[in-house]
Amino acid sequence: MTIRALILATSLGLAALSPVVHASQAAATSSSMDMLTDGEVRKIDPSAGKITIKHGPIQHLDMPGMTMVFTAKDKALLDKVKVGDKIRFMVSHEDGKMLVTDIQPAS
Repeated sequence: MTIRALILATSLGLAALSPVVHASQAAATSSSMDMLTDGEVRKIDPSAGKITIKHGPIQHLDMPGMTMVFTAKDKALLDKVKVGDKIRFMVSHEDGKMLVTDIQPAS
């Protein structure tokens, strides 16, 4: 197991070592409100499927607040927003990428 895989497994708990458990865990929590993070859209590159978001802490990934570039899992998500929008978004870590899987207007 690589150090990166060990860190990821540790942060997700030992259940992350089992693909079956991990997949069911992701499905069970993917709609959870506690996985939404507040942010502000800083830049959008629709052709590349990239969005830059200034965001607060991403609790489920143990990530502090910062401004960073994410890849949209579905480029159509980027049609929902414009630069300056306050949003709530969901992000997952898949295949070494941070993917935005949902974007909603902030309430």
